[in-house]
Amino acid sequence: MPHALKTASLALAISAIVAACATTTSPTGRTQVVGGVSQEELNQLGTQAFNEVKAQKRPTSDARQQREAQCIVAAITQQLPPNWQGGWETVVFQDDEPNAFALPGGKVGVYTGIFRVAKNQDQLAGVISHEIGHVISRHHEERITRQMGAQGAVQVLGALLGSRYGSGIGDVAMQGGSVLAQTGFLLPGSRQQESEADVVGQQLMAQAGFDPRGAVDLWTNMIAASNSSSRPPQWLSTHPNPEARIRELQQRAASLVPVYEQARAAGRRPKCG
Repeated sequence: MPHALKTASLALAISAIVAACATTTSPTGRTQVVGGVSQEELNQLGTQAFNEVKAQKRPTSDARQQREAQCIVAAITQQLPPNWQGGWETVVFQDDEPNAFALPGGKVGVYTGIFRVAKNQDQLAGVISHEIGHVISRHHEERITRQMGAQGAVQVLGALLGSRYGSGIGDVAMQGGSVLAQTGFLLPGSRQQESEADVVGQQLMAQAGFDPRGAVDLWTNMIAASNSSSRPPQWLSTHPNPEARIRELQQRAASLVPVYEQARAAGRRPKCG
């Protein structure tokens, strides 16, 4: 296909997807623009991105860490709507960065470095529930939809355009690099998204029977880790004022303690640590 025709076809494809975008309401009542990709395509991208991480990093040899992370993910995802439950895959990767992530398609990655700052199951649940909060709040879809209207959308959408509009378009788009590079899936979200994931994640952990005050302790430990290291944890770069974030988490924790106690009374008493 001539280059000019390829370009025109790609422009038409992107225009068609953008036209399908719609507004919706996030779990906290915020207006979102989504719809740039279908859930099936988003899940496919998430799975491809997760496979890239698997190819780059080796899983931990610590079976206890792996069991704890899988146990926490299982407990949290049981509190999700039925269409979000089941099929979640959790891998603990050998990496000194105190971090974790979750991707569309039910993928959760935890870095071994997070166990230095998450001292118990409640604190680790604070990390994992936050990341799962990004997924169920459709933040990845929101990010891709927003990027589609920006310069460089060809590279962002290469993987899905190839399947939807033919290999010619996909080949051109995929010249931009890997799925991780295209989507920015593992980059921090916007401040708005990070705050929203805090709200959703803390609610989820309380409903699952994890103490919501654990999220406060986790962030306190994260700040201490950043003060004792020349390279602060990546998580701290996603919020302009970690102390303010802790205050917000403390306020929500107080209101969520009854939710946590109700979950425990109902028999939701995870033993993951």
